[in-house]
Amino acid sequence: MATTCEVESDAVNEIHDPGAAPYGNFINYYTFNPPENRLSLIPDTLLQDLGYSCGTTLLLDVGCNSGDLSVAFYKHLVQQIECEDDTEADGRKVHLLGFDLDETLIQRAQQTNPLPNSISFIPLDITEDSNQLQGYLHQHGCSHFHLCVCLAVTMWVHLNHGDSGLLQLLSHLASISQHLLLEPQPWKCYRSAARRLRKLGRSDFDHFKSLKIRGDIAEHARVHLERHCDMELIQTFGSTAWGRKLLLFKRRLV
Repeated sequence: MATTCEVESDAVNEIHDPGAAPYGNFINYYTFNPPENRLSLIPDTLLQDLGYSCGTTLLLDVGCNSGDLSVAFYKHLVQQIECEDDTEADGRKVHLLGFDLDETLIQRAQQTNPLPNSISFIPLDITEDSNQLQGYLHQHGCSHFHLCVCLAVTMWVHLNHGDSGLLQLLSHLASISQHLLLEPQPWKCYRSAARRLRKLGRSDFDHFKSLKIRGDIAEHARVHLERHCDMELIQTFGSTAWGRKLLLFKRRLV
């Protein structure tokens, strides 16, 4: 029986050469992993459940690709009416910022964005520069994002920037977020990603063989966030169709 990561690999191979996406920036990602795969696990009352029922609420989508999930996630949580308006009837203002290091994908997201008053997309490599995120927070008069979403991104940062890159990513997201919704890829997906490169006659990811953080990646992420980032795991939204956990963390009260 094929594993979920092998199924994912086959789907990618049919659509696009995966070797051209060493950072996970597949051009047709949502054709083989549609937004519903995650949204079906997330209650549409999540913002209210977390206490964000009034005032300004800022959402951040890390590695948003072409923005399909960003828009669907926003509509799922905000239940946006058909007309474009960034203020709901109850006075709430919910804004979402999505970013990706692939400028072509971001251009597509910007061009197809149905809610430009509420949703913004910018090109950004979070491992190199985060000034734009601070600028966005300042623009909206907030010190942090109320909910940060980081789905199927950790592996690509880990493979390309090593153990330190993964831990720095988690620490940084925790530092700018009140809540963090995390979907780490399991270790079997690392092996599948490396195998795809070898099949294409290319070398392994630079850090793959030297990684010391292996095995249960979700558990490693939890331990780091709880021990070093003043966050705590408050809920797990089951597993996706690909067997990945959706982990919700909250910043501890100091």
